Amino acid sequence: MAGNNSSEIRVAGTGRILVADINAPLPAAFTDDPSADWGVEWTDLGYTSTDGVTFSKKDKLDPVETWQSISPARFVYADRDLTLKFSMLQFNEDTLPFFLGGAAADIRRDATKPDIVQFDVPDGPTFDERALGLEFTDGTAVTYRFVIPRGQVTATDDIKLARKAAAMLGVTFTALSPGNDQALATFVMKDAAYQVPAGAGA
Repeated sequence: MAGNNSSEIRVAGTGRILVADINAPLPAAFTDDPSADWGVEWTDLGYTSTDGVTFSKKDKLDPVETWQSISPARFVYADRDLTLKFSMLQFNEDTLPFFLGGAAADIRRDATKPDIVQFDVPDGPTFDERALGLEFTDGTAVTYRFVIPRGQVTATDDIKLARKAAAMLGVTFTALSPGNDQALATFVMKDAAYQVPAGAGA
């Protein structure tokens, strides 16, 4: 029911970002072990900056103009951009290829120098499509999970290397249509605030 209700205000106290192969299964269970809930298909990208995640949905509507009116008669949906923007703080075989394009398998170790690894940055753009998962908690009773089943990193921030700040791998991840009338993205929530109408779904 609409109205002022402070228990429905959400603060993302802490969270995590995960990646997986396209169309990885959504986590349905909510237990005391979130890593187990997500399953082995998902890889946690680790620490992110205190800025958290910037969630953006932008729809482009083209107006239909008419001779009879100076105002549009209607709008036609032309585009939808759904993006998540965040900065990773850890450098490893999962985060660096995610930022630069590629896969963990592209990181090679010299058999004669076991402490040296090499990752070649691709000469041109690569199509590195992934599934992306976002989870945040508000206290112990509320958990939100957001999954994009298919998407790709479409923009990266500059990496600043400085003495007084941690280097960050900032990315913008954009959802791609999964096709076959599937959802562009899905929320799965453990939140008693929602009152689902009877007969609205399983």
